[in-house]
Amino acid sequence: MKKFTAGFILGSLATTAATVCLVQSVKKQVIEPIEEKEAMIDANRKKARRKSFAR
Repeated sequence: MKKFTAGFILGSLATTAATVCLVQSVKKQVIEPIEEKEAMIDANRKKARRKSFAR
């Protein structure tokens, strides 16, 4: 029974670690580039808005 408990805990920790790594990887590869693109678009819109009022 002791080996089962140790294996279960080790397996749970390994699964949790793999899930955390997967989430961080998806965030780095997918979410951050989208947020950067949106920030760039917003900055360009602000510049364009200021330019149109300056005339």
